[in-house]
Amino acid sequence: MTNILILSVGTRNKIVQYFKKTLTDKNGKKLGRVIATDMSEYAPAIYEADAYHIVPKITDPNYINIILNICHQEEITGILSLIDPELGLLAKHEDLFEQAGVQIIGSNEAACNLALDKMKMYEFLSKSGYLAARSYINKEAFIKDLDKGLVDYPVFVKPIEGSASIAINRVDDSRVLDVFLASRDDMMIQEFLDGQEIGADVYIDMISGQVVSIFLKEKLVMRAGETDKSRSFIDEKLFELITRLCRDAGFRGQIDIDIFNVNGQYYISEVNPRFGGGYPHAYECGVDHMQLIINNLKGIANPVRIGGYKEDVHMMKYNEVMLR
Repeated sequence: MTNILILSVGTRNKIVQYFKKTLTDKNGKKLGRVIATDMSEYAPAIYEADAYHIVPKITDPNYINIILNICHQEEITGILSLIDPELGLLAKHEDLFEQAGVQIIGSNEAACNLALDKMKMYEFLSKSGYLAARSYINKEAFIKDLDKGLVDYPVFVKPIEGSASIAINRVDDSRVLDVFLASRDDMMIQEFLDGQEIGADVYIDMISGQVVSIFLKEKLVMRAGETDKSRSFIDEKLFELITRLCRDAGFRGQIDIDIFNVNGQYYISEVNPRFGGGYPHAYECGVDHMQLIINNLKGIANPVRIGGYKEDVHMMKYNEVMLR
């Protein structure tokens, strides 16, 4: 049996459903169980799982021990999280999970922390030769580049370690910029990229270390930081760029990349080493990363299969209601 523990599931019902489907054979026999956790009993995705546990905030000093106890109780094979701040925490305690016979499905601590800190990610991208939105933690440095004509309003002001588009604001002048910078002491300024936003769902094999799957989508409509409507497309140039980025940064497992196409040039915006909110588009187009994960947990390396999906397939999310 392959038992998966998904942490901080929130509203990601589809992720739970897809794992359950992958862990059921064509005759309806269960090949494993999906267990979910969240800090709220009002997280609808927990009720999609075979079992669930309500847990404290990830900042609780006993949090990791609580998760390890759940792993023991539920005989967990592999574990993953769906929120950014938890990724590095899991990776930090990788040795404890290994001792418990549980594999973390994701990147190491260094890669997780790099992705979480948007300023460090920008510096890494710039030094490694990738195009990225100019970013600043120092207002004076921004003003200097503004005067040189290297950057201009509008810009975005966001938390350095932000997630889910929380506290991100568009700023059109210096007066408003001062207001947002004074609101918190962990803010950064980022260049506004005027181009087509793209999402990439990527899987890097945890055994071979190779990028084995990439799904590309143009983001047509966004809502609360997540892709609401999108269109699938294929671009070999972008496949090569993403493959190089994953190799250079050392990511493993499932990752989500935000990219902008600005006048035919690809700019890397953010990397999230987890399932993104737009992943259902990939799955429904036949890009089954759940199966890739299950294969790795069984010790099977996945073959490279990049771009094996149809173009011009549109995803449109809509609301559902759950009553308990």
